[in-house]
Amino acid sequence: MDNYFISLAILGLLGFLASWFPFLLKKINVSYSIGFLLLGWLSYSIWSDVLPWPNPIREQELTVKLTELLVIVALMATGLRIDRRFSLKSWKAPLRLVGIYMLLSACALSSVSYFLLGLPLSAALLLGAVTAPTDPVLASDVQVGPPNSTPSDEVRFSLTAEAGLNDGLAFPLTWLAIAVAQAANNENFFWSWLEHDVFWRLGCGAGMGFLAGKLVAYFFISLPEKIGVFQMRDGLVALSATIFTYGLTEMFNGYGFIAVFISSLVIRSHEFEHEYHEELHSFIDQVERAILSVLIFLFGGSLYSGILGELTTPMFLTAIIFVLVFRPLAARLSLIGVKLKSKEKWAISFFGIKGVGSFFYLAFALKEHDFPFKEELWAFVACIVLISIVTHGLTAILSMKKLNP
Repeated sequence: MDNYFISLAILGLLGFLASWFPFLLKKINVSYSIGFLLLGWLSYSIWSDVLPWPNPIREQELTVKLTELLVIVALMATGLRIDRRFSLKSWKAPLRLVGIYMLLSACALSSVSYFLLGLPLSAALLLGAVTAPTDPVLASDVQVGPPNSTPSDEVRFSLTAEAGLNDGLAFPLTWLAIAVAQAANNENFFWSWLEHDVFWRLGCGAGMGFLAGKLVAYFFISLPEKIGVFQMRDGLVALSATIFTYGLTEMFNGYGFIAVFISSLVIRSHEFEHEYHEELHSFIDQVERAILSVLIFLFGGSLYSGILGELTTPMFLTAIIFVLVFRPLAARLSLIGVKLKSKEKWAISFFGIKGVGSFFYLAFALKEHDFPFKEELWAFVACIVLISIVTHGLTAILSMKKLNP
């Protein structure tokens, strides 16, 4: 039997399930990501000899590209569903999480990895960087709904905005780890990193995202209204805007993740009540679920295939503490002074979901430089994501219902 056709059939099945799982599993208050994870593990336990080998170290380039595509699609979907214009006051909570929690997280885990787990400095910095951001991909159960649906509560808005903002802002930290690893070849690596990887790439990403968002909004929202032609208003525009913005920004060495998220916010803020936003979001949301189903299925397969093989007991305990203790406490500390109810602050603090973004940053960094302890790094990050999927996947839906009955 041809393995290619088997893979095609499984892809089609995953596409079907991407429509059914969110509906069915929500009935029992379970995230659909858990369903795909279990399906992947079971499938590889039965047909491992005919399915593609889900090894992110061996398939490094493919891992980078697949996770990269999913993250940018998720960032566009995330921005399009935020029914709130940007301002420092109304975005205070997510900005605190990005500005305070992310740095605390990166510093804390890097220190633990270096002093207690015995990793080299560069590898320790990399672990802190790739696990600092929350994930826009796996956080759909705690995020706001589609555009122009129901008014978003502060918990869902804060978690949605945090996931959109920090997935791009983790890049400077990742490049810092790469710079430290390559420091022997560049004595002035810190100033080079600060100038290029922080100031230029952040500024370029923000500027390109703003311009791209304005262009898309004009040509597909404003201009059709002026000339009375509406046939070009397809949902496909959302995917095209994602790829165009990301590719163009990366051509100028800017951060494409930041550009995509900012462009989505600019598009969303243009004629806020326009029904076309719903069509854009609906299409990109379906694309996101389709790609996500494949990646979480493969992650389940990698768990069966032994990605956790190099995980030690200290690493496992560190991962549990990081997800279930450190994130809630550090995030709650970051929200001091924000005018929210205590239960809302704790909910925001607890649901710091880790996911595909961490996989991308790790695969990207390992492609840029040959870090030591590759297997251990993958085992640790995979463990953190697994703990997050299971813990948050079993509690998110029910918790959101209790917060907003």
